[in-house]
Amino acid sequence: MKVLSVNDPAFKKYGRVITNVDFTGLVEELRKTPVPEGVVYEPSAASLEALPVKQVIENVTYGELPIQIGYCNGHNAMLNALEYHRSSEVNVAASDAVLMLGMQQDVEEDFTYDTSKVEAFLIPAGTAVEVYATTLHYAPCGVDGKGFQVAVILPKGTNYPLKTAHARAEGGVEGESMPPSEDALITAANKWLIGHAEGGLDEGTFLGLKGENLKL
Repeated sequence: MKVLSVNDPAFKKYGRVITNVDFTGLVEELRKTPVPEGVVYEPSAASLEALPVKQVIENVTYGELPIQIGYCNGHNAMLNALEYHRSSEVNVAASDAVLMLGMQQDVEEDFTYDTSKVEAFLIPAGTAVEVYATTLHYAPCGVDGKGFQVAVILPKGTNYPLKTAHARAEGGVEGESMPPSEDALITAANKWLIGHAEGGLDEGTFLGLKGENLKL
């Protein structure tokens, strides 16, 4: 799969490289977090949120919205799913990492999406990017089989358990579980998820990704 840099002009429709915040301390602290054989996601990490940069990100990047700083670490080379939020997500790479990205505008009326439209971008270690709210994304991938460490910064409360009932897809089988509405895609607070049949996702996840489960 072709991998471009986040510094390539092709990335501009998905997000931007953040250059007006110093993430050095965050990168150093992130490198102390565990890197499992699989993938782990922590929406909020006290060691990262205690850093002075948290206030800077809230003020400069999120316009004074309260945020959470967590991380997604591990080993991965597959697409498996794509998700989106109603807000931008900031990713800060402590190691080289690759994001597989798509555009929400390309999601069909039945909430399916063709994986052939996905593009891959390398975030070099030490680089921070803002991934726009209309950008489809999921867990990062490592480079050459190596593990990855990526800070994940989002508005406070994102990706936490839902508090009310939603129209989750029934069965979770592609072609048999067309969601009646976008509400069937919501799997956590501020998280809409479209899975692939080969992605190993939880039962009830809408499996609307059509085509190959892409591998880096």
